[in-house]
Amino acid sequence: MARIVVLGAGFAGLWAAIGAARKRDEIGAAGRDVEIRVVDRNPYHNIRVRNYEADLSEVALPLPQLLDPIGVTHGIGEVEAIDPAQREISLVTSGGEETLSYDRLVLALGSEVMRPAIPGLAEHAFDVDTYAAALILENHLVSLGHSAPSPGRSTVVVVGAGFTGIEVAAEMPDRLARAGMTGSRRIVLVDPNPAVGATIGVHARPVIETALASLDVETRLGVRVVSLEAAGMHLSSGEFIPAQTVIWCAGMRASRLAESFAGARDRLGRLLVDPFMRVADVPGVFAAGDVASSVVDGLHPTVMSCQFARPMGRFAGHNVVADLAGLPMLPLRIDWYVTVLDLGGWGALYTEGWDREVRTTGAAAKATKQTINCKRIYPPLTGRKDELFAAAAPTVQAPPPTYGADRPR
Repeated sequence: MARIVVLGAGFAGLWAAIGAARKRDEIGAAGRDVEIRVVDRNPYHNIRVRNYEADLSEVALPLPQLLDPIGVTHGIGEVEAIDPAQREISLVTSGGEETLSYDRLVLALGSEVMRPAIPGLAEHAFDVDTYAAALILENHLVSLGHSAPSPGRSTVVVVGAGFTGIEVAAEMPDRLARAGMTGSRRIVLVDPNPAVGATIGVHARPVIETALASLDVETRLGVRVVSLEAAGMHLSSGEFIPAQTVIWCAGMRASRLAESFAGARDRLGRLLVDPFMRVADVPGVFAAGDVASSVVDGLHPTVMSCQFARPMGRFAGHNVVADLAGLPMLPLRIDWYVTVLDLGGWGALYTEGWDREVRTTGAAAKATKQTINCKRIYPPLTGRKDELFAAAAPTVQAPPPTYGADRPR
C-alpha cells in the first residue's frame, strides 16, 4: 500500500489531508491502496489566527471529527527529522521513538514566532503562537484579575507592531476588562521600526494609528528590547516599563524542519515550491502553508496567512494523489489579495491589493473580519464526508464580503 504522509494539521495540513482524501475517493479503485496519514503534535486543528481573542472556546477542533469520516488516519507525534533520500520521518510519540516511511510527503509544519536570545525572554514573555500558549496567557490574565493591586499588574506590553502584535494590543482593553481589571490600565506596543504596521503599508497606517489612539494604546517605536524580568522590561532607550505581562509577537519563521531539504529557501526559511506545490529537486515532496513560498499570480510570493495556507493545502492534497497515480496535476493561481486587520473595540481595517488600498474601516470592516474568523476559515463541522470533500475542492474562493462603506474616521 502506498502511503501519503501529511506533516502538520494547521490550515495547510488539514486541507491537504482532506484534499488528498477527496482526490483518492475521486479516482475510485486506483485509490483504494493509498493510505493518507496526518501527524501533528496536537490532537486538534487550531484556528490559529483567533489565538489573540479573549474567547478561545472554538479555536481547537478535534481531528477525529474532521478526519475519521473521510478515512484519513492521524497520530500525535513530534517530528524530529526528515530524510528525503530514504523517504523516512523520525518521530517521538507517546510510545517512544518511531520511524515512519512515505511514498509522498506533504510538509505543512507551518511557522513559529522568532525568539531571539534576549535575557529573560524565555522566562518572562507570553505569546499567542499556539493554542496552548494562548491558554497560558488567558489563565495568566484571569489570575491577575483576581490578585491584589501591585506594580505592573494592569500593564501589558506587546512587542512587535506587525499584524499579530497590533491585533493583540487592540484586543487587550476588552481582555483586561473581561479578566476583571477594570481600573487604571496601560497597554504599550513596542517595535524597532519608526512606525506601527511597517509591513502593512502607508495607506493603512493612519487608520491603525487612529484606532490605537482611540483605544489608549501607547507606542514605543524605534526602540529594541534589551532584557526582561518578572517586574518588567528594559528598552534600548533606557526606559524601564513595569509590567507583569509581556506578549512577544516579533516576527515569524518557517519550521526549522524545512532545512531538511536541499531546495531553495527564502529569508523566512520557507521552501520555494512550484505552482503544483512541489519542492524543487526533491522527488515526492510537496509543501504548503507557512513553510512554503509560491508565486501565485506571476509576480507576488505568498505571505504567511490562512488566506494562502488553505488553498495551498487543498491544491497540495489534490496534486500529491494525482502525482502518485500518474494523473495531471492542477496549478494554483490566486489573482487577488486582501488584508483584514482586527482593531478590537474600534472595529477593523480591510485593504485590497498588494499595495493595500483601504476599502472599509470601523464597523463595516469588523463585520468582514468576524465572517472570516468565525465562518469562512472553518471546515464543515457536521462530520459529513460530502461536505468536507466539497469544501476541499481544488478551487480558489472569491474575496471575502464587504459590508457598508465606513471610511477612516
